[in-house]
Amino acid sequence: MQSIRSKLIDQLQFLPETALEQVLEFVEGLNQKHLQKPVGVPGHQLIQFAGAILSDDLQLMAEAIELNCNQVDFNEW
Repeated sequence: MQSIRSKLIDQLQFLPETALEQVLEFVEGLNQKHLQKPVGVPGHQLIQFAGAILSDDLQLMAEAIELNCNQVDFNEW
């Protein structure tokens, strides 16, 4: 079975130079994100926001998520 790295290298051979530049930028971005420590705050600092959203609004948000998830708009891009 071919490794992921081998498959990537095989596919890169067919790309034009401009596409290779895009791939390089993408991979460099992934490397930067991978090397950075996650940024955030401890949970105890967020507890003050508990209950800040009304339950009716939470229900509307949950319904919107359920309705629109797993749908792809192929014309979006």
